[in-house]
Amino acid sequence: MTGAAVRIVLPGVLREDAGGVGELHVQLQHAASLRDVLDAATTDRPRLGVRMRDETGALRRHVNVFVDGEDVRRGAGLDTPVDSGAVVHVLPAVSGG
Repeated sequence: MTGAAVRIVLPGVLREDAGGVGELHVQLQHAASLRDVLDAATTDRPRLGVRMRDETGALRRHVNVFVDGEDVRRGAGLDTPVDSGAVVHVLPAVSGG
């Protein structure tokens, strides 16, 4: 893969931190991991980055991320390869009682 054009879909609760948009489009010029994609998407949106990842750079416990429908926690996590044309869904966990 020479570059990656990736679409990131955000739920309503994260849109304010993404400038009010529900989708982000990331273009990378090299083979990409999920970490690369999130880094590129949050460079100009630091509040969004803080909502998704902790101070060590790991995904927050309550944030679920899917690449083309596959839960990254069941695979390589932030090292999950992301192909050009992939769709990344970021879904904060919902709890209640």
